[in-house]
Amino acid sequence: MAAQSKRRLGTTVALTLACVLVCGVAFAGAVFVLMPGARDRSTAPIGSPTPSTPSQRPTPKPSVPDTTSSEEPLPGVDTPATPPPSTPVANTGTYECPGFSGIDSNVPLPMLMNDTFSWGDDPPYKVGNGNGDINWRSDPYHKPSWYMWLHSLRWLGNGITAGQRGDRKALTHVMAIIHDWVQDNPYSWKGDVGAWEATMHRTNVLLCARQAVLTGLKVSSLPTQYAWLDKALVDHAQFMIVNWSGNSNHGTDESIALFGVGCTLKRPELKKLAVDRLAQGITVAIDPQGSTNEQSVGYAMFNYLLWGRATTALQRCGSNPGPVIAQRRAALSEWLALATKSTGELQQVGDAVRQKPTGAAGTALDYVASLGKKGTRPSKRVAVYDAGYVFGRTGWGETRPFAQESTYSIRYGAARTLHGHDDHMSITYSSHGRDVLIDPGHSGYQLDKWQAWSKSQAAHNVMTIPSAATASVVTQLVRASITPTWESYSLADSPAPGVTRKRDVLVLKDPDLIITLDRGQATDTQRYETLWHLAPDQKVTVQSPTAAVAAKPGDKSKTYLLQIPYQQQPAADGITVVQGQQDPVQGWYYPDIFHRAPAPVVKFNRNGTTATILSAIVPAGSTETVTYKTRTVSGMFFVDLTVGTRKTTVRVQQDGRLTRIN
Repeated sequence: MAAQSKRRLGTTVALTLACVLVCGVAFAGAVFVLMPGARDRSTAPIGSPTPSTPSQRPTPKPSVPDTTSSEEPLPGVDTPATPPPSTPVANTGTYECPGFSGIDSNVPLPMLMNDTFSWGDDPPYKVGNGNGDINWRSDPYHKPSWYMWLHSLRWLGNGITAGQRGDRKALTHVMAIIHDWVQDNPYSWKGDVGAWEATMHRTNVLLCARQAVLTGLKVSSLPTQYAWLDKALVDHAQFMIVNWSGNSNHGTDESIALFGVGCTLKRPELKKLAVDRLAQGITVAIDPQGSTNEQSVGYAMFNYLLWGRATTALQRCGSNPGPVIAQRRAALSEWLALATKSTGELQQVGDAVRQKPTGAAGTALDYVASLGKKGTRPSKRVAVYDAGYVFGRTGWGETRPFAQESTYSIRYGAARTLHGHDDHMSITYSSHGRDVLIDPGHSGYQLDKWQAWSKSQAAHNVMTIPSAATASVVTQLVRASITPTWESYSLADSPAPGVTRKRDVLVLKDPDLIITLDRGQATDTQRYETLWHLAPDQKVTVQSPTAAVAAKPGDKSKTYLLQIPYQQQPAADGITVVQGQQDPVQGWYYPDIFHRAPAPVVKFNRNGTTATILSAIVPAGSTETVTYKTRTVSGMFFVDLTVGTRKTTVRVQQDGRLTRIN
């Protein structure tokens, strides 16, 4: 999760692994590519483990797996919301078992003792013979994440915990499974993508198991019958040294695990290398403004917890984490607070599931996690980040309830990478205590039509040009103006050859609403569609070519979606609605990677070489009406809007800039 590479794993027998080191933002070095290789599911049947071979220490140049698959716990799904300690921990000279990322919650002890594995929403699957002899090529659902988590061994958590408490039978069984993995997957396991990706997780499980042996058997040194475990830990450390993922959150997790091996086995050279890599990685993973390199709010939350875990691990084993980690995490805490909606959930921007932030005592993050009841209120109401994010809100609950504030996000900046989406110029918006404009969420790591859609422009609140071969490009924030009652932004890019796109955004407070002006220009005729993705519970009624209304039956609020005629007159089919469409995919929402729901998309349409679409997204009370009038004065266009009894005027300047007049 920190590089300019993209991890994608296939879901069929053939898996392609792209190993990319990119000069500049994340890594320095050359490009390495491993050609597609097949998982041989016919080998290593139950009862026939792969013979062990001597460990040969290779000397290849470092390479990394492509970094957008599921090698790390999925924020909000696999990671328990456990904030790190707010104060330094004591130096005990030990590495604490970090737990099992919640993966063990699907595998209670009786299932584990029967060699049955389960992850996600797929049915449990018996992967072994009941005696700890596992078929490590099991892949019944053809899902990269399922296969990787099998090899992570994190599913053994309940057995390890039971063994640590003195359950000899459970301890014997989990150690048999771990030994079986070591025998069936001799160093180097680089040829198996799932085993490779799971290395850092498996390393921690091996460390947890080692601690369970000492505690469960009440001994101070590892019994000779488990000498293979320390050798396996050294092999795992060597693998992470040679195959470091670089300055990414994957690389950070590897460095923490490497440090754990060094601490546990009293290998100071491993500790030093890990600390050096962490010191290098923090300045790339989190910039001075608090933005991460993930292009994902969900993974930003994960990074906050991850670097807290790194700090604690170093302190506990006598290494000084230095000041930079704390400084960058403090900035990230503020970033995440601003990225939290008035509903109390994080913005679902990039690969992000629906989740609440995890607060750290006394911080701005704690303030939003508690809906303003404790912690430190952020100093800013609106923030523009160089990494390509705008987060804003009408307030922090000073003059109205916290949940009744309106919040928004806007994306721009560098082209899509890592856990990002093609969401440049996209807007999310919450108002009246509910989501108004949504991001599609995270569809998971399957290379299928759903993932292709969820990452595409078509899944976001942007002007799309479906008739052109668009690509992920840099989007510039041309200007930004922030005042007490309104903010305006101007963005521009060229998403396809011969096509330019501009968007001006105006966000108002009292009345709370958003106005956008989209302009597209091409060398030949194109289809232009400004898309507005609404929450799944909204029912849309198209009233005319210029107006639609969305509401949840029985709710106290509704949303007007207005296509205000400006320079071009909307056609008779100027507004269309799509929901739950499968070919092509459109109109869906993912609260998490396991579920999707149909969700309406309102389209404002144009055909031609140019398009000018002026939109107003106006939340209102269920009994309020929204009306507008337009006028032109001295070459400038004005929109007089009335929301219930509140009135405001917006000016559209000739260069497209939007400003509030009153």
